[in-house]
Amino acid sequence: MRYTEIDDPDCAIAQALAVVGDPWTLLLIRDIAGGTHQFDALQGELGISRKVLTGRLKTLVADGVLERRLYSARPARYEYHLTPAGRGLLPVLVALQDWGARHVMGDGALSATSADDSAETRRVHALVGRRLPGLELAGPQGAPVDPVAADRAWTVLYCFPGAYAPGGHDYPPGWERIPGARGCTLESCTYRDRMADFAERDARVHGVSTQRPDQLAAFAEHARIAFPLLSDADLHLAGSLRLPTFRAAGVDRLKRLTLVLDASRTVRGVLYPLQDPAGSVDDALALIDSLAGV
Repeated sequence: MRYTEIDDPDCAIAQALAVVGDPWTLLLIRDIAGGTHQFDALQGELGISRKVLTGRLKTLVADGVLERRLYSARPARYEYHLTPAGRGLLPVLVALQDWGARHVMGDGALSATSADDSAETRRVHALVGRRLPGLELAGPQGAPVDPVAADRAWTVLYCFPGAYAPGGHDYPPGWERIPGARGCTLESCTYRDRMADFAERDARVHGVSTQRPDQLAAFAEHARIAFPLLSDADLHLAGSLRLPTFRAAGVDRLKRLTLVLDASRTVRGVLYPLQDPAGSVDDALALIDSLAGV
């Protein structure tokens, strides 16, 4: 349902709100990005009436935010998926989540981590059992890479705020004063040095950051990181799983956390918050052993 009272044709904010100004709209985009695509499942997730849901979906399709895909011919039933325009709203969701966690549910402090008993921590641990939707992240040289290794029993995705090679783009001012931000280089190098231990467990390791692919490639070359460092600069992974972020130097950055997924793309284990970047590697190995029943 459009807000017909908005009448400012030259204001992009006003025109965007005409499309996504209703709260149900962003919640629908949130759940569809997370892998819920069918009408009944969306209704169950949101607790929205069928009439309201039908109207919102129809409008979002008309506005080019969603597309319908036929999954049953008799009777005709459709799934709803994000279009490129819809995926372009994921940074909006991430920014809104960060603002809500920091200023509405938190005390306003900037942090790259969270308390053990926070709502954010509970939300991250509730990812266990969730299936990561099909998506690709930018790998070395910007080539698209599936973050989950289908040919391995386990995939470890360790998300980190940022790591840079010296002489190029450097850390934002005040980085060392942001709780939880420091230690990304140490964490990546510890994973590098323990690759044989992960290979023994049939696990592949991917590092994930919202840095640009060229920044990650420069860091990987400098630190001799042989495994892929993937860029979530478009926030597709963060938006799909509602991963916790913080904003520094105008960039949305992933908070430090580790996900262990199986070959079916299901999150089987979560490590968050992580106070010891190097020790988190041992924690990831121990988590795999626990999941494997070792």
